[in-house]
Amino acid sequence: FAGYISQVLKNYTDHACDGEYVSLRCPHRTTISIQSSFYGRIVPSHQLCPSRYPHSYATLIKEDVACSVGTSLQKMLDECQDRRSCQFLVNSRLFGMDPCPGTGKYLLVWYKCRPNEYKSKVACEDDKLRLSCKKSMVIAIYSAIFGRTQGGSLECPYQNLGMPMIECQSATALQLMTKRCHGKRSCSIYASTYEFGDPCYPGIQKHLNVIYTCDNTPLLLPVDETEPPGLSSSSSSSSSMEPVGVGTEMALLSNILAAYAFIT
Repeated sequence: FAGYISQVLKNYTDHACDGEYVSLRCPHRTTISIQSSFYGRIVPSHQLCPSRYPHSYATLIKEDVACSVGTSLQKMLDECQDRRSCQFLVNSRLFGMDPCPGTGKYLLVWYKCRPNEYKSKVACEDDKLRLSCKKSMVIAIYSAIFGRTQGGSLECPYQNLGMPMIECQSATALQLMTKRCHGKRSCSIYASTYEFGDPCYPGIQKHLNVIYTCDNTPLLLPVDETEPPGLSSSSSSSSSMEPVGVGTEMALLSNILAAYAFIT
């Protein structure tokens, strides 16, 4: 169970070059939640996915390193979202019109493994949020947002006091909620700037939105806060399904997407 929770809490990344299979999979009792996707080329082929064309031909065709399609995310959602595993062959025909003929491309996918059963709780600013699980079960935090989202919150309606409707979210909300609640049977915290800081302009009303699940294991592992791997030459090795840590920006992005997916 410790391994299961560890896998659920982490972000995954995978990549495949043109002509290779991409394969995503999640552990038992979870399904794939696509966070982001890219198909095209933004780094030279000597760094990622070397050209498959003969060297003589490759020298005649200038490689396009500003090449991408806008349909990759939707395609990944169609193929893999809410499934436990998915696999398909990567090529330009899969994504519609080839954005850069003659240039070898690749697919990058970021995803999480979402528990099949999870709960959501919201607390308006300065209210107390309390999470609890049944006896012999403990809390596993999936995502946490403190601030103001573009869509707002039904539980905490936005009162227009002349303030602009701008998204603003704390980058440390997930880390703080994990430290305060992860692995405990119950916990409570105030949705306040004292706890989370103020990521918004003064006067903007905020709320705390937490998505979590209860699991019957007392041994839970913390979220990995290490930086994600860059697109360096070391990333050009074969695809790996090992979970990777995320930095603050990717953690924030994945939390936003997870919350939006839950609301939708």
